Amino acid sequence: MTVTVRAPAKINLHLGVGAPRDDGFHPLVTVYQAVGLCDDVTAAPSPGWTLGVTVPDWMDADDVPVTGDNIVDRAGRLLARRHGIPARAAVSVTKAIPVAGGMAGGSADAAAALVALDRLWHLETPDDDLLALAAELGSDVPFALLGGTALGTGRGELVEPVADPSTWWWVVVPSAQGLSTPAVYRRFDEIHPDAPVEPPDADTTLAALATGDPERLAGALHNDLQEAALDLRPDLADLLEKGRRAGALRGIVSGSGPTCLFLADDADAARNVAGRLSAHHDVVLVANGPVAGAHVVTYA
Repeated sequence: MTVTVRAPAKINLHLGVGAPRDDGFHPLVTVYQAVGLCDDVTAAPSPGWTLGVTVPDWMDADDVPVTGDNIVDRAGRLLARRHGIPARAAVSVTKAIPVAGGMAGGSADAAAALVALDRLWHLETPDDDLLALAAELGSDVPFALLGGTALGTGRGELVEPVADPSTWWWVVVPSAQGLSTPAVYRRFDEIHPDAPVEPPDADTTLAALATGDPERLAGALHNDLQEAALDLRPDLADLLEKGRRAGALRGIVSGSGPTCLFLADDADAARNVAGRLSAHHDVVLVANGPVAGAHVVTYA
């Protein structure tokens, strides 16, 4: 028997960041949206544990570790320990989400692995327990299970679904050079030594979502980490300007970067923006959202 589970990339329509807590984490208020760039995780029976990764030709396979402390390894061990069983499976990851790009590709893989292994091992773990395990693995992993559009609080791991009946169209431009999330947060702290304890709320973004109007949403997009990301990677500011000139309603850095996102009026507008940006960038993707969270696509 094999199980394949698909999990989506995330983007942050709003990312409000507060001053570091005593535990070192930054409190967040974020509006997540799952978009149609997805990784697939396949699990099959095995006498031991193996992990393999396949990447598209525009990614560097060396950027995805398959030995040591990969988050999929940790997900497998955590789920097995929860049920008191050995972690035995042959797991393979097929990547499409940019690596170290601010779109939570690793978190998507962890969420997909939890679901795939839960099915493979016939565990029937309750949803609340899976969400709790996901939160242990990383701040974005619970949302990768949930998908859709959601409000995230705490360090991002507390997620609440948000009604979002519209379809939004995005142009996604990855970077060949990744950007360390801890480095971006450190730069944020240096730039904002007096950051408020409570991060900025997401009311404006949520109100814009409710209208279904892309121009309203474009005006409400917010990322407190963008300044730090642009300070570390000034070239990203040039890319955001190129996107605006190409016809995007708004460009924004995705999470901690360096992937840049461009909101378009509709599918045709997104394809037009992507076509213009393709003249300057080797990899330009089009994705829509919101889409479903981690879900089984084959079970045989």
